[in-house]
Amino acid sequence: MATSTDPGSATGATGVDRLGFEDGHLVQEFGYAEDVDHDVRDAIADLTGADLADEDFDDVVDGAIVWFRDGEGEDLTDTLVDVQTVLDDGAPIWVFTPKPGRRGHVGHSDIQEAATTAGLHATSTFSLAEDWSATKLGTRGRGR
Repeated sequence: MATSTDPGSATGATGVDRLGFEDGHLVQEFGYAEDVDHDVRDAIADLTGADLADEDFDDVVDGAIVWFRDGEGEDLTDTLVDVQTVLDDGAPIWVFTPKPGRRGHVGHSDIQEAATTAGLHATSTFSLAEDWSATKLGTRGRGR
């Protein structure tokens, strides 16, 4: 099993270290399906010491991850609005999307547009795993 501290991980789960989650954090997961990277999920749980909370969880969380694929009938803006309902102030939101060339790829401009509409903005993107990229979203400061 790959962990966030396994530098030789073939799955790329080492990118989990870059998500900013810490031991004791509770992370809520949106968009779970069979195609998610289970090594990434396990590495987040190992790092935080807790299983990921599902979409129906309704208490405050320390961060959120969204597995999002184009063409599956979901609206990213609506999902991002939902994500923010139980998120602690300043908590990170990460959108995980299939990499270019893979089924369900979402372009950065589409992520940015949905984020802006939801009152967020994309701050960074990196390769998270073999098939997935991670884009961090942040809240816009007052007066912007």
